[in-house]
Amino acid sequence: MIKSLAHVCFVVPDLNASIAFYCGKLGLKEAFDFRNEKNERFGIYLHVGGRSFIELFQSKIDKPAPGQSYQHLCLEVSDIKATVADLKSKGVKVTEIIMGSDNAWQAWIEDPDGNKIELHCYTKESKQSKWAK
Repeated sequence: MIKSLAHVCFVVPDLNASIAFYCGKLGLKEAFDFRNEKNERFGIYLHVGGRSFIELFQSKIDKPAPGQSYQHLCLEVSDIKATVADLKSKGVKVTEIIMGSDNAWQAWIEDPDGNKIELHCYTKESKQSKWAK
């Protein structure tokens, strides 16, 4: 039985730039890293909340595979207005806040590699609310 989202994995060309974005700008925390036999870091787990993580591995990025369907990563936030204001103060380009068709507030950002990240804030009327306990 599936319990929750464990992690989303990205391959990134510059691990330090991605860590700076996800930790420095979004406020995530480093959980643990992956090191090779020379003790060089080549990957990292970033804690999102609960038992959810973002996993990053440094490698050359090739064009998406034919038929690849990844669209975006969605992060739930507790206060969309405060989150957007905080990100803008850190120089992150953020879209306007809109109400989605699922009755949840949303805004969008991109990481250093252009991966789209949806910021999601549930309302009492959100279709997800009965599941988000």
